[in-house]
Amino acid sequence: MHSSTLFSFGARYPKITCRVSPPVSPPVASLSLPSSSPDSLACSLQCPHFQSCSGCTQELNLHRPAVVDEASGFFKRYGVEDFTFDSCRLWGWRCRAKLAVRGTSDNALIGLYQEGTHSVVDIPECKAHHPNINAAIELLREGIKVFDVVPFDEDQGTGDLRYVQMAVTTHSTSLRAPERYKNGKVQVSLVWNSRNEKSHNADKLQALSSFLWRKGGPNSKFHLIHSVWANFQTSTNNIIFGNRWRHLLGERDFWEHVGGIDISLDPSSFGQANTRAFDSLLWKLHKYVPGGSSVADLYAGAGVIGLSLATSRKCRQEHIFSVKCIEVNKEARLSFEKTIQRLPNSLNCSITWHHADASVNPLSWIIGTDVVVVDPPRRGLDASLRQILESVPSIEKRMRSSSQSTSSNAKEEKRPWILRARELSVQAGNKLTPEESNSLPQRLIYISCGWESFKEDCKSLLSSRAWELEKAHGFNFFPGTDSIEVLAVFKRRVVMKKKKKSGVKKVGLKKVRAK
Repeated sequence: MHSSTLFSFGARYPKITCRVSPPVSPPVASLSLPSSSPDSLACSLQCPHFQSCSGCTQELNLHRPAVVDEASGFFKRYGVEDFTFDSCRLWGWRCRAKLAVRGTSDNALIGLYQEGTHSVVDIPECKAHHPNINAAIELLREGIKVFDVVPFDEDQGTGDLRYVQMAVTTHSTSLRAPERYKNGKVQVSLVWNSRNEKSHNADKLQALSSFLWRKGGPNSKFHLIHSVWANFQTSTNNIIFGNRWRHLLGERDFWEHVGGIDISLDPSSFGQANTRAFDSLLWKLHKYVPGGSSVADLYAGAGVIGLSLATSRKCRQEHIFSVKCIEVNKEARLSFEKTIQRLPNSLNCSITWHHADASVNPLSWIIGTDVVVVDPPRRGLDASLRQILESVPSIEKRMRSSSQSTSSNAKEEKRPWILRARELSVQAGNKLTPEESNSLPQRLIYISCGWESFKEDCKSLLSSRAWELEKAHGFNFFPGTDSIEVLAVFKRRVVMKKKKKSGVKKVGLKKVRAK
């Protein structure tokens, strides 16, 4: 079976069709695809910065990185025969980029570090970037030169501009859907080498931001810039952002539309770099969450996954669909609060966001849920959470056999981590709280950005005999790299009960019914 994906960005990105098909075993004499292969050339990176820039490691076959074959074999060994892989957008996919600014004001280098060094490679023609990020970089480069903005010198700790973050929003209701992506607007965040906006070089910051807005704002020939922000950082470590942010020009709120909802993202919030691929994953995820389920969204960030699920499902009147989002980063709360303001008023669902660490007493977050969704960082699940998930059958058994379990839940909550999370929680949707229960999840949905850590977590979950793998899908979140984003669906393993004896005993050759 073949599928094809068509990409077009106008003159700079010619129309190229890539066919995604199951891998064909190569001849023994040739273990790699010949350079003349149509798929190899049509789906090649074709970037002038390849090899010097550390961003991409794979030049050919962007539509099918080598890890896909490994993933397909891995899932097949565990019973998933129908693993799928979505190649997604291959060029111009990156809608969020953090770039170092080095060099001189006359020759600013804006790009990524060369592999293993702190030497910045200038990448003005990056093929991964959304084209408007490249356009905004060139405008920034012009402004740096005009106003003699000094790029940061790491050795001396001097200079004005350390880094820049470019984030593209493709959410524009004034445009037809097909035109929204290519007309995306860029939020520019300037990481300024000072403590605040009153420092000695504040005049340059003001001049540079005004230049970007004048040349790229809504009154310019080509509306490119969504907004300009400043972040103030003087630390000597490698952390990009400081704690102080200031909105300078343009729209304050940054919106994107994914998974059927409008989401708000502050410059300090985590956002997926490949928004279109993330959108595809969310729509795939929806089909695995039954209507009326109670869901725990762990490592939730601003709650995008949980909110998308809540909005997409038809909630039954007799069984309120509930979502609780658990996130350790308190900065995500503001984005959650803004996002819920755009949810439908008719939403028959209880939604809560909690500032808490899901690795601390994780049982308290998954109890009373039907589905648990985890989207951990690259290192994978926290050990404490994984252990609880692996112990679900034994915990459930103890809870059933213990007559004290129900009464203990009725007692006043005194656990400090639960009380703190409740104090810092946000509630939206239906204010009626679903009836509390001691049920434990029957389904686990694991979204992974770290293939190696996922394999270890997956093998551990399966070896516990608490879960079995039901479905798996892969997504090409980072074309040009040998990486894969995984959506894996686990269901509780069914343990067959032993049949009771019929009550008939055999004595010699005669059957005698037991009394």
